[in-house]
Amino acid sequence: MDGTADDVVVTLLGKPGCHLCDDARAIIERVAADLDVRVEERDITASEEDTREYWEQIPVTLINGVQHDFWRVDENRLRAAIAELRGRR
Repeated sequence: MDGTADDVVVTLLGKPGCHLCDDARAIIERVAADLDVRVEERDITASEEDTREYWEQIPVTLINGVQHDFWRVDENRLRAAIAELRGRR
C-alpha cells in the first residue's frame, strides 16, 4: 500500500448515549484527520455477539480489526500504533 487512508482503518465500538464513546470519537477523529486514516464506527447494540463481547469494555478501539484499546483512547498511543503499522509496509 502507499500510506494512504486505505491502509489503516480505526474502528470505534460503542453505543448510543456513551459519554466515553463521545470522548474517544473526538480523539480518533483528530488523529484520523492528521494521519489520513479511515474511521468506522460500530454500535455494539446492533449485534448480540458484539454486545456480549464488548459491553463491559466500551468504547473499544480496533485498528485494522485488532483490538487496540478500551475504555479510553490515548492519543499518543494511537498515533504510535498507526505509525508502527505503516512502518512495516
